Amino acid sequence: MSSEGGVASPFGRMLRALRQERRLTIEELAEASGMSGRAIGDMERGRSLRPHRGTVTALAQGLRLDEAARAELLSAARATRPGATPAHPVTAAAPYALPRGVRDFVGRSKELTALRALAQEVAEDERAEGQEARSPAPPVAVLFGPPGSGKTTLAVRLAEELAPSRPDGTFLLDMRGLDAQPLSTEAAVLRLLSSWGVGDGELAQHSAAEHLARYHTVAAGLRAVLVLDNAAHEAQVRPLLPREGGLLVVVTSRRTLAGLEGVQRVELGALTRQESASLLRAVLGAGRVDAEPAAASAVTELCGHLPLALRVAANWAATRTNWSLQRLADRLADEERRLDALNAGDLRVSAAFALSYSRLAPEAARMFRLLSLVPGGDFGLAPAAVLADAPLPDAEDLLEELLEAGLLMTSRGDRYRFHDLLRLYAGSRHRAEDGAQASSAARSRLRCWLLDTAVLAGRWHEPGYGAPPPDPARLVALDDREQAMRWIKAESDNWLAAFREAAENGEHARVIEVAEAMHWFSDHWMSSGHWVEVYERAAAAGAALGDAVLEATHRNYLAWAYKTCEGRHDEAVESATCALGLAEAAGDIVQQAWAHNYLSWLYEPNGDFASVADRNHRAMELFAEADDINGYLQVACGMIRVLRKAGHPQEAVETYQEVRQALADPRNRDRIPPNVREFTVLAAVYAVSFARLDLGRWQDAADGLLTLRGQFDVRGWHTQAGKVHLHLAHALARLGRHTEAAAEYRAVLALEVHMPADMLDDARAGLHALAAGLAAPPIRFVR
Repeated sequence: MSSEGGVASPFGRMLRALRQERRLTIEELAEASGMSGRAIGDMERGRSLRPHRGTVTALAQGLRLDEAARAELLSAARATRPGATPAHPVTAAAPYALPRGVRDFVGRSKELTALRALAQEVAEDERAEGQEARSPAPPVAVLFGPPGSGKTTLAVRLAEELAPSRPDGTFLLDMRGLDAQPLSTEAAVLRLLSSWGVGDGELAQHSAAEHLARYHTVAAGLRAVLVLDNAAHEAQVRPLLPREGGLLVVVTSRRTLAGLEGVQRVELGALTRQESASLLRAVLGAGRVDAEPAAASAVTELCGHLPLALRVAANWAATRTNWSLQRLADRLADEERRLDALNAGDLRVSAAFALSYSRLAPEAARMFRLLSLVPGGDFGLAPAAVLADAPLPDAEDLLEELLEAGLLMTSRGDRYRFHDLLRLYAGSRHRAEDGAQASSAARSRLRCWLLDTAVLAGRWHEPGYGAPPPDPARLVALDDREQAMRWIKAESDNWLAAFREAAENGEHARVIEVAEAMHWFSDHWMSSGHWVEVYERAAAAGAALGDAVLEATHRNYLAWAYKTCEGRHDEAVESATCALGLAEAAGDIVQQAWAHNYLSWLYEPNGDFASVADRNHRAMELFAEADDINGYLQVACGMIRVLRKAGHPQEAVETYQEVRQALADPRNRDRIPPNVREFTVLAAVYAVSFARLDLGRWQDAADGLLTLRGQFDVRGWHTQAGKVHLHLAHALARLGRHTEAAAEYRAVLALEVHMPADMLDDARAGLHALAAGLAAPPIRFVR
């Protein structure tokens, strides 16, 4: 029979045995642990399932168990929980989606009323669209106040209330205002555009100014709520404030952000006495609080009426139902007398933290301290397990205890984060208790794991590697490219910080290894904002090692990053030219080939297609000499495009046939990774379709373009997707398939927000010609 039926579980039997060994009655254990006698009796008799980690910790402390006995009791409790064995996380939350708010929110009625009125203003502005009375820009709220006053909680509460009337969603972006390097405006723009569905390929094609313009275009069409949390200063958020439309922006900051004009400021101070008491009632129950009004009042005073401190203290008391509130007040007073204030924080907040921290199990307290070493704003289960040097199930239990204690918060999906004050407090305890040697070991352990995993995940996309070898001890699932990509993106702040630390420590070979592993992946996340830094550091590492080939390799990659990611054309040319010189001096033909490839690509916009074709041809010869089929294919796809632009469409078609033959050659079957093969086919068919149109081979062009429909859209490459629709329409019209052609022209217009004006004009002209009954509408091919 299950324990639910009243038969003692292994945990219940162990608990009773431990209590009896220490000659404690249930009432005495209740007094020592803070648990109720009834709860202890139910656990011993198997009437209570799934004891929480915090409950087990309180019992272990009441029983005065050593670490070995505590671990054994925890293991028995874990076995009692149905389905308790954790697996690799497989779900991914929408990026920057709103985190789950607190269920027991109380107070702040005056502030909420002001914010609701502001939201109503936005709604009225939307209804007044097109009228002269419409305000020039939607109103913006700035919530400011001291740390721990509940700014983020209030913003999330408002967003949750408004969610039903905001069909485009609710979003929260941490601006990292207290970090040494807060999130840049450009990075915020890229992250939000990506979250709003703008594809990576499209983002990579434009400058920072164009990204910002795109941001405002998209924002103007959204009925949504955006919380810009923890803003550093006015200049960081001013460019993000909407100019029109129905997007409600709420900014939170410790500062008033007085330099922002036309915003509504809402100040959050301490809670009122009544609100503080309501918060205690919400967490502990009205009966318990109302039974000791004087003690409850003392607790709220000792917590400074700050929501964060009150919630942490109340969570501590919630698992100790047998202890009075006076006992909680006495302990808070003891902590306040004993504890020094944090550098950034309030003594009363620190006292509440210290009280909850002091009641953690030793391993949970150690986890709390070590998590202060995580460099990013949030983290998954695996980095926590690495820091604690613990198995995933044990790490998950420790995180659960910290969540129960209110010392940790969940972020998006299956990720965790600290409140910034709690991070500071954890760091202060880490420095005080763990020592420099333990800190260095934990930091090194995390850095090595992050970089090792980054290499494995990145190599999924690299020719010659692909899937990592099976490893039962691996802490994250990397079973396919999608899982690898999700990990790289989710932990990007953390592995990039580890990469920086390796570079600053002079770990040059390590820097090269990580950068090389990311090379083929970088094409799939061009808007990340990381790649210029990654390849600048890698090129410097190659130079420091005195290895000309390594330096040339990463200067070639850097040329790509400068141009593609940041539009820095001159620096890209300089980097590729330097790479060519280094490769020639070292006699490395592969890097010579890549340098010629990058230089041809960089010079292509100048229109000297004969010179560009010569460089491409030289690159193809060098790759063929080196028997580098993947490099050869990439350059050959570029050659199709260049020959067509140079006015040699037939030669472009012939080069396409060479690409097809190389792909079909049995000798290359295992030498070309699936992702490289897929991209080569996509790029080659796309390029040759325009050459076929130039030659008037309408059926061949239509056949090729039909295979591309939808393939660019899913990658977020909307301009290319629009060109496919437009030129397919041209070809179909020439073939007399007017109904299909009209549908393709309309598909271009449906992408209006993504399309250049000349392509939209061509689509409208095509539709007009078809409506006028012209057999062959005028065609202007977009190059």
